[in-house]
Amino acid sequence: MSVKEEVITQGKKAKEASRILSNISTDIKNRALLNIARKLEDSRDKIISVNNKDVDAGRERKLTKALLNRLELNDKRINSMAGGLREVVQLEDPVGEVLGVKKRPNGLEIGKIRVPLGVIGIIYEARPNVTVDVAGLCLKAGNAVLLRGGSEAFKSNQILTELIQEAVVKEGLPRESVQLVQTTDRAAVEVMFKMNDYLDVLIPRGGSGLIQRVVKESSVPVIETGVGNCHVYVDSSADIDMALRIVYNAKTDYPAVCNAAETLLIHKDIAGKFLPLIYKKFSENNVELRGCAKSRKIIPEIKEATENDWYEEYLDLIMAVKIVDGIDDAISHIYKYSSKHSESIITTNYNDANKFLKEVDSAAVYVNASTRFTDGGEFGMGAEIGISTQKLHARGPMGLKELTSTKFIIRGNGQIRET
Repeated sequence: MSVKEEVITQGKKAKEASRILSNISTDIKNRALLNIARKLEDSRDKIISVNNKDVDAGRERKLTKALLNRLELNDKRINSMAGGLREVVQLEDPVGEVLGVKKRPNGLEIGKIRVPLGVIGIIYEARPNVTVDVAGLCLKAGNAVLLRGGSEAFKSNQILTELIQEAVVKEGLPRESVQLVQTTDRAAVEVMFKMNDYLDVLIPRGGSGLIQRVVKESSVPVIETGVGNCHVYVDSSADIDMALRIVYNAKTDYPAVCNAAETLLIHKDIAGKFLPLIYKKFSENNVELRGCAKSRKIIPEIKEATENDWYEEYLDLIMAVKIVDGIDDAISHIYKYSSKHSESIITTNYNDANKFLKEVDSAAVYVNASTRFTDGGEFGMGAEIGISTQKLHARGPMGLKELTSTKFIIRGNGQIRET
């Protein structure tokens, strides 16, 4: 069987499974998720053993430290995956939610309810925990899912998918509710781009190159996620100690993820005081700064930033820094270079805070807090399928409700339309 035939066959099976999933009870879905959580915990030694093979192969391929970090599964991450599934169990099932009913003058009752999207295709890189997060959310929202992970995590994704399938079958759900494309051949991705008959939506999770390729080449509707060129702007009135804590956390807490800050903007009136302090803190912790001419006059040791640096999602211990004339200059810089993910202002000025919240056009905009909070769990949504940086049909962390659509339900008593 060719790659195309194999993937299309999986799509057909996913479509059949989605019909069943859309009509099962919340209790069955929750029991299936709990089965998966227990299965992961009981199989942790097997999971880690298989994952080690992917990690070893990644080292041989000279993957970056950031990618190797994303690739690794350990006890903590397995516990986190299982815990995330249990959190999803506690979340309200969005399927069947009534969004309103109204009665027309002709007697028709028109209502709207929430329904599953159907079959969701996920194309992602490196992070095998995505396999579990996505499966849990899709199942709770009544969707089947077809997964195409990166070649670097292929063995890990295989074992996780097998465990998920074993767990859902115990509750009478189709094995094909969650499927992994069983090839690393890139032709499989191209097939998914054109599977309009079987996939209702495609969601790419990974670097800018992957996301833009899916957006440009897919005829299946795409929800764009993930690229995080996030900014922190230190305003002239900022509390210095607070700014140091927030900037340091936003950059170093987990630099390999999309909600880590990549660019630091500093008001010119506070730069002479703040920049040396944050430079010292970063230097002690192996963070490299790349700066504008004004910042390099204050700290000559800072590397010169190029135009590309302002666009860059480093996913590493590197940060671009620019001194700006004021809040309007900062907002203009963000407008030009941001990926519209997450931005933060550090300020004690009420008007500047409100101006930043109003004028910055990103999925998550903060006042006096780290961009690292842009996450479904931190927002009280449970696990997430990704951070949408577009405006249709979802924006920001995508939880259960973002994996559903709506349909109208109309009740009559014999009405006909006469034109």
